[in-house]
Amino acid sequence: MLLWLSWWNLVLELRPAFSRYRAFLWFVAVVAAFSVRGDLSGVTSFVRALGLRQQFYDRLVDFFHSPAVVMPKLTALWTDLVLRVLKHHLLTVNGRLILLADGIKAPKTGHKMPAVKKLHQESQNNSKPEFIFGHSCQAIAVVVKAAQSYFALPLACRIHEGLSFTNRDQRTLMDKLLLLLKELGISLPSYFVADAYYATGKIIRPILRTGQHLVTAVKANAVAYEPVAAPATRGRGRPRHYGRKHRLKNLFDEPAAFTAAASPIYGEKSVTLRYRTVDLLWRPVGCRVRFVAVIHPHRGCRIFLATDLTLGPLDIIRLYGVRFKIEVAFKQAVHTVGTYSYHFWMAAMTPITRRSGNQHLHRKSGLYREQVRRKMRAYTCHLQTGVIAQGLLQMLSVLHSHMVWRCFGSWIRTIRPGIPPSEQVVGMALRHSLPEFLAAGETTSVLAKFINDRLDLARVEGLRLAA
Repeated sequence: MLLWLSWWNLVLELRPAFSRYRAFLWFVAVVAAFSVRGDLSGVTSFVRALGLRQQFYDRLVDFFHSPAVVMPKLTALWTDLVLRVLKHHLLTVNGRLILLADGIKAPKTGHKMPAVKKLHQESQNNSKPEFIFGHSCQAIAVVVKAAQSYFALPLACRIHEGLSFTNRDQRTLMDKLLLLLKELGISLPSYFVADAYYATGKIIRPILRTGQHLVTAVKANAVAYEPVAAPATRGRGRPRHYGRKHRLKNLFDEPAAFTAAASPIYGEKSVTLRYRTVDLLWRPVGCRVRFVAVIHPHRGCRIFLATDLTLGPLDIIRLYGVRFKIEVAFKQAVHTVGTYSYHFWMAAMTPITRRSGNQHLHRKSGLYREQVRRKMRAYTCHLQTGVIAQGLLQMLSVLHSHMVWRCFGSWIRTIRPGIPPSEQVVGMALRHSLPEFLAAGETTSVLAKFINDRLDLARVEGLRLAA
């Protein structure tokens, strides 16, 4: 029960993001269901996980569509809660937070789901199809250090493709990611770590204006320039800004210029890599940046970029090595938490075809556009609620790992000392201790009374929780 009390004290701080108390209680119930459910069958699994009566299925669906959820405020409060509670566990380099960003494509086959479009998947895994229909999302996470491991704790996730309400909207995925970063309200200095897709001036220039820095990879065909010394006398015309041109892949043509060092990448031991550092002008941003060419004995050759010229090359390699933790977080969100397992259809929607791209709505009626916005609000609410549920599981793993193992009540072969429990283990611990939490009633929290009043005692789930 102590584990649930810690969970309740954390989620209670998100109350100001809801204009009605009843909406907040349904939100807490949904987050609890995200944490303890045993299957990922949409809202139906929430009803089973909490043992609710069948009429409350509609109440759960109504919650996701409810305007009582103030999403920007909920996102900002969640970010503030994470940074405040885990301030001693956040990974920092040079006094800066480490923020990770990446995109994920959630497969959706509904012909009446707004923002579903044909998407291309680039993957070396032949089990993934090259083209799918689904929602294209972007997410931001913060890196948390726990014992000998790291977590990419998610802060926000949004659908950023598939809809165009006006043909004057020229925003790209980079612009929408920057808006999401601004919505988090993070005022602390940070390093923004992302893959090569985000190595563009549209990302770097706004980040530099806010005092942040980007660490990313660049493509093999990238070029950079030497700076030009100021001439002794000013001649006619505009002064030259870019000097000699360098193809970055040519950095690997001089093996003698590389320095050998032990690999700083997380999880690698007894691995020696070689690196070379150059500071050159990069035309997309018009200023000097740091390039690090790396030869890894197993991973091949890569070129990394950092806008902070004071950041050491091994730190750059280390930071980009931590980036894969957001991929691990996506895997947990898909297979354990079910953040992307929503199924909300729009009955009045014009069915999409198998070749559909973006859905253009500037010629649709105002009522139709409002119905689409309502459905998108439901998707966003489900995504952000799943993000918060996963983040709470990670926070309990970091802050109360011993309590989690005591409540686990099962067996797992790969318990390793110094490694915090995964989201699945924390979820099982919460599931096993939920009946005890509900048995205490409203003496522990109002959530226990809220769920107890809605239990279906004619089903096994309701009887187990009421026992």
